[in-house]
Amino acid sequence: MQSNAIKQREFCFTDAHFKRVKTVLYAHAGIVLANNKQDMAYNRLVRRIRDLNLQNFDQYLEDIESDVNEFSLFINAMTTNLTAFFRESHHFDFIAKTIIPQVALSGNRRLRIWSAGCSLGEEPYSLAMALLSSGQDMRNWDVRILATDIDSDVLNKARLGVYAEERVAGLPRGYLPKFFLKGKGSSAGDVQARAELREMITFKYLNLMEQWPLKGPLDFIFCRNVMIYFDKKTQAKLLERMAALLKPDGYLFVGHSEALARHDSHFRLIGKTIYQKESRRG
Repeated sequence: MQSNAIKQREFCFTDAHFKRVKTVLYAHAGIVLANNKQDMAYNRLVRRIRDLNLQNFDQYLEDIESDVNEFSLFINAMTTNLTAFFRESHHFDFIAKTIIPQVALSGNRRLRIWSAGCSLGEEPYSLAMALLSSGQDMRNWDVRILATDIDSDVLNKARLGVYAEERVAGLPRGYLPKFFLKGKGSSAGDVQARAELREMITFKYLNLMEQWPLKGPLDFIFCRNVMIYFDKKTQAKLLERMAALLKPDGYLFVGHSEALARHDSHFRLIGKTIYQKESRRG
């Protein structure tokens, strides 16, 4: 029996429709959509039905299975893009105060970093700012930040590095004039990341369930608030693949609501949501 909320919707969205959405999303992206997300799924997808002038969800679900472009838009609609500059600031403090000094002491001047699930770009730009503010002259370093996401729309925006002024209002003191250009004329009210930030980052589409075009060893990986959307089996597989890419003493940063399973042998917890790759036991 359908609820009153379902009956009052503009388009009928049954439990069977929702189950199909969940199945397609899991099969393609490994994302597990909770049963209490039916209203969210409807609200995000109904926009596409209107834009396409379709009559019902049956037509839409047929479209996403036959049209590659529409399927991409479906994935974009169903992925969450909640992010902010210097979110979980202790991670960036750890990079500036621990990782960079360690690398500098080793005599190495090479850094390879992956921001997995980079969304609109706030995370990789924050990483770049943290590196440039670490006290080291990064002009003498070989630094590459790979930023990936499954949502092609947010990647296009992230590459531009343009944000509304309110999005950068909480940056550390002095960072705004140092790292961003203020928009003028038709761009008034926006800022753009300076070239020195944008040149450190490569943005690429990546579905974590598919092949990864990455070569290690990586110094550290940011995969924050991403694994919460996967089941335990998928999480374990991702952690194994990430461990294989990291240096022997490399780091993995996860989100505040995430914790690696205690039985996982690839990483050990060294700080709040900061893990280090375990050395192999011979």
